[in-house]
Amino acid sequence: MDESKLSSKSRADSDEKMGEFWDTQDFTDFDTDTPDAEFEVTCAVPIDIELFNAIEKEAHKHGVRVETLINLWLQQKLAEQA
Repeated sequence: MDESKLSSKSRADSDEKMGEFWDTQDFTDFDTDTPDAEFEVTCAVPIDIELFNAIEKEAHKHGVRVETLINLWLQQKLAEQA
């Protein structure tokens, strides 16, 4: 097969062979110039809309985001329980 048609890393000449190659490889071994990705894991918890509205007003009074206020309150509650 023409050299220009081969995959640049796996040197495979078909999608199947490329898949087999990457099933056994860690791409970070090949791409050392790419910085580590940073991400934040978030989760959603349903909150009653009236309760959310009250928390939103309270957060606004304190000049913080709703998430910040909720996290602060939950941390305080957990500290009380410990």
